[in-house]
Amino acid sequence: MNKLIIALCLFCFCTITNAQDNNDIKLSALPYYSYGKGLGITSPDSIFKLNIRFRMQNRLTYLNNEDEDPAYEAMIRRLRLRFDGYVGDPKIIYVIQLSFSPNDVGAIEDGENLNIIRDAIVFYRPDNHWNIGFGQTKLPGNRQRINSSGALQLTDRSINNARFNIDRDFGLQVYYLNELQNQFSYNVKTAISTGEGRNWTKDPDNGLAFTGRLELFPFGAFKNNGTLFEGDIKREATPKLMLSGVYHYNEKARRTRGTLGDDLFEQRDMQSVLLDAILKYNGWAFQTAYMNRTTNNPITVNPEDNTDTRYVFVGHGFDAQLSYVFENNYELIGRYSYQKPHEDIEALTPQTNQYSLGVTKYIWEHALKLQAEVTNSDLSYFDSSSANNWYLRFQVEIGI
Repeated sequence: MNKLIIALCLFCFCTITNAQDNNDIKLSALPYYSYGKGLGITSPDSIFKLNIRFRMQNRLTYLNNEDEDPAYEAMIRRLRLRFDGYVGDPKIIYVIQLSFSPNDVGAIEDGENLNIIRDAIVFYRPDNHWNIGFGQTKLPGNRQRINSSGALQLTDRSINNARFNIDRDFGLQVYYLNELQNQFSYNVKTAISTGEGRNWTKDPDNGLAFTGRLELFPFGAFKNNGTLFEGDIKREATPKLMLSGVYHYNEKARRTRGTLGDDLFEQRDMQSVLLDAILKYNGWAFQTAYMNRTTNNPITVNPEDNTDTRYVFVGHGFDAQLSYVFENNYELIGRYSYQKPHEDIEALTPQTNQYSLGVTKYIWEHALKLQAEVTNSDLSYFDSSSANNWYLRFQVEIGI
């Protein structure tokens, strides 16, 4: 009897031990999950990591343009998926971002790309200072353009960003980052790229674009990378300031705005100068920008029809934006933009003064917010005529 009891105990112990061993084997093969900015998945051997994020902007706009019937637009302004992580070594990082809304993809035309790829780039970060990237992503241009559209205070970037920014491109980027807390800091960012913008495949390229950006932080780095989002939602305890400048040279550019716009009938060399300043303190935020683009002989003519022209948008613009975020996470924002085309094209496009006033409610910082905005635009034409347009907009931003 005793021998039988001992045998049963040994059998049960072996069964439990084997089950536990099998369970340990299964557990060791499961990935590790993390929850921060998105959903992170890391392989059990830590050879790769995948982080998944999304964001969406839904908006409704009432339009009242001079000499036109009032109208409204209801749209998904942006819908994007982002994947990032590393493969093999945490120093080797990849970033992929895809877009799906009609405004992001653009009109689908015969023989054209389906333009869903926004970012597809690999970075090598040997240490905390150097960052080397190869692929397609944003160029180190003006501050508001570098920031995600999901990190804006108003529902969209300024009219000068729409005209003068240098957007995304394919190429090599090298950054030297030296941000320090509470002491003078700086970043140097450079890029050599194709100059034709994202997903260009029409013709082989015969020109390059060269970009350099210098960022200065006289009082040290912003809290929680505060230059990457608008508004002082982190409420800086001491004043923080960023000053920056960009020079961009696009050799033999093929499009009306360099990396963006319609195709020109002839290639042009373009130069851009972009200047920024950001100041944040105790809920207050002020930012300003100056943008300028130049080229020789900006107007190009269709060789088959001399009445058909396309021009480089040359000229300059100025933005100023002031905001305050209250303790209850409501924010008031005001922005003024001035845009003046160069005299070579002033007969083709108006001078513009634009005024915007917005209210934002941050529910979960910039990841979940409600935005309302009213904007008025005064247009002055070369023939002394003018127009006054305005819109009222409501937008919901959500993402992880």
